[in-house]
Order: sequence, then C-alpha cells, then structure tokens
Amino acid sequence: MGAAMRRIHVGNALSAFGLGFTVPYLYVYVAQVRGLGSVTAGLVLAVFAVAALIVLPFAGRAIVRRGPLPVLLVALVTAALGALSLGLSASAATVLLSAAALGAGQAVMQPALATMIVDCSTAETRSRAFAMQFFLQNLGLGVGGLIGGHLVDTTKASSFTLLFAIEAAMFLVLVAVMATVRTPRAPHVGEAPGQSAGGSWKQLLGNRAMVQLCVLGFVLFFACYGQFESGLSAYGVEAAGISTSALGTALAANTLMIVIAQFAVLKFVERRKRSRVIAAVGLIWAVAWAVAGYAGLGHGSQAMATAAFISTYALFGLGEAMLSPTLAPLVADLAPTGLAGQYNSAFALVKQLALAIGPAVGGPLGASLHAPYIVVFTLFSLGITVLAVRLGRQLTDVQNQPSLARSRVVTQGGTPADAVAAAEA
Repeated sequence: MGAAMRRIHVGNALSAFGLGFTVPYLYVYVAQVRGLGSVTAGLVLAVFAVAALIVLPFAGRAIVRRGPLPVLLVALVTAALGALSLGLSASAATVLLSAAALGAGQAVMQPALATMIVDCSTAETRSRAFAMQFFLQNLGLGVGGLIGGHLVDTTKASSFTLLFAIEAAMFLVLVAVMATVRTPRAPHVGEAPGQSAGGSWKQLLGNRAMVQLCVLGFVLFFACYGQFESGLSAYGVEAAGISTSALGTALAANTLMIVIAQFAVLKFVERRKRSRVIAAVGLIWAVAWAVAGYAGLGHGSQAMATAAFISTYALFGLGEAMLSPTLAPLVADLAPTGLAGQYNSAFALVKQLALAIGPAVGGPLGASLHAPYIVVFTLFSLGITVLAVRLGRQLTDVQNQPSLARSRVVTQGGTPADAVAAAEA
C-alpha cells in the first residue's frame, strides 16, 4: 500500500470506531439518561436513516464535481459537530437535530472513502483494498463498542457527554489525517465531452447492470444487515429463548468470523466469477436461516438452540467476508470514468434504504410470527442467488472476473498495460 491508501484505511478504521463507540448506546442515552422516552429514542434512530437518505443523492453529485476529499472533510466536521452537540443536548428538538447532523455526516463518509480507494487502487489491487477496508471497519466497530461499553454509566449523563466528546475528537483527528492524503487526480464529469453532473443519475439508471446490482444489493442488505439487531435478535429471544448474553456472543461470533475468514477467502474469491461468489453467499445465508429455524422451531435442548443461533451469525459473517472484496469493486468497475462517486453514493443509498426498511419489517415478524419469518428470509436468501446469476449475464467477462485481465498478459505475452487496454476496449 502507498501512503495515501494507508491513510484512507486509517480513516475507515477511525470512522468505524466512532460509530461503534456511540450508536449501540443511543437508545439508552436518549430514552433513559436524558429521560426523553422511548418514542423520542426511536425517532432518533429513524432520523439517522432519514438523514442518510436525504444527503446521499447530493453527496454523489458533490463527489463527482469536487472530488471525494473535500466532501469527506465536510462530512467529518459535520459529524463531529453532531456528536458533540448530541452529548450536550437535553431536549427532544436538540437531540433530533444533533442526530440528523451526525447521521448525515456518517452517511457521506462511506461513499467518499470508497471513491478514494477506487482512485488509489488498480483493477488488480482493488479487491484486496476493499477487503482490508471491511476488515478494519469491523475491527473498529468491535473495539469502539467494547471501549464505549466500559465508559458509560446510565446513572451519569456526564459519562455519555464524555463518550460523544471523544467521538467528536476522533472525527477531528481524522480531518487532520485525511487532509494530508494526496490521491491521483481523477477526471471529473464536467471535463468529459457530452457529460454533466446533472445527467449522471440518468446515465446511472440507464446502466442495466448497475440497476440490477442495486436491486441485488437491496435484497442483500435487507435480508442480512437489516435483521441483525431487530428481527433476528427478536426471533432469538422470543422463539429460541436466547439470553441477552448469548445474543452478545452471537454478535461477537459474527465479527470473529469476519476477522478470521476475511483474508482466508480472499484468494478463493479473486479467482472466481463475482456473480458466482454472490450466488454462493445467497446459498450460505439460506443455510444460516435454516439453522436459525432449528434454533427456534426445532424443539431441541436450550444448549443446542443457543449453539445453532450463534452458528447462524457466524455463517452470516462468512458470507459478509466473501462479499467485501466483491460488491464494492464491482460498483467501481461498472462506473464510467469520473462517476465512481456517483455510483458509490447510489449503492450507499440503496444500502441505507434496506437498513431502514429491514428492521421495520423484520422486527415485528421475528418477534411474533416465527415460522413465517424464517421461511420469508430463507426465500430472500435464495432470491439473492437467482439475482446474482441474472446479474452475471449483464457483466462483461472482465467485470465479472477481473483475474482474466491478468491471465491474458501471460497467455498473450503482452505488457500489463496492453492487456488492461485490450480488456477495457
């Protein structure tokens, strides 16, 4: 990795650390510590999703026109102000406004950082760069949540103020780190003949492969990430009798699987067609839902149910480790020159939409309709496999399997530049 990529990865880790530092405790902070009630606490969590949905379309256009670094710095300052004010807020209005600023800033960070990874990587190194990003994000989330949990005290509002102040300071440190990044100058849309930032959304919607990838991405995030802390946890507690400590162990198993498997599966993923890798993830997650079904509906011992439930989260982690070097690089490869920021923001928008709808649908279903919940999300996982196979028909050979570009160098005896140029042509 070059110096720029190292700083970008530090940025990913620190932004994830800040997120894990406070978000798990937002509900308790608003509802109990500030005494604003469960309704306001629920609204705060909803504001995070709504703020992301509002700003991401504009973020994509700003990244295209101004570049990812200026957009990232503005997002970091906004998130820092939101975090600091959230720690000092005592009324519902100020809490909601602060949450909106923090949510908007955090939402814009991800496509900006992803675009910087695209600018600082090549087709050959991109999968590994995004795998490293995902690894550091999960590590940052885990470490942040662990440290934050030891700092908070529900009887002292000052402990939460300290928590949010540290998060704000972390974002400002990240501003100083990222301001030193010097990325290769990527072409802007306005510099290309016949293109404009205003028409970039129309161009994106006209890309059938990207539209299909967005549909697939929605199903992926809806059926997995959108269930972790809502439907699946409610199902585990209500149907399988899982204790809160076992639920924490299951979440830890998910993170541990990602940390262990991320680089172990990387070589396997790099040599396979991306559409087949995603299709395999759908099958793995279908098995995970079947195991969850056994945990809650199998009428076995409590120990067996707990073990099965923890295994469900671990299987989800295996699928996530396979997706991290696959999805984001594919989005980058589908983007025309100068539009990587637009495409990254669009995919982030789809993810946020799935994460907003997933808990709303899965929570009540997992808590009360146990068998239908398992059946529905098993079918969603199988749907991932079907959609991935269909997506593969829309991709070029090199988009679907970038390793083909490298193999042509050996087969034809040409230079790498010649092979890449031939593949792009």
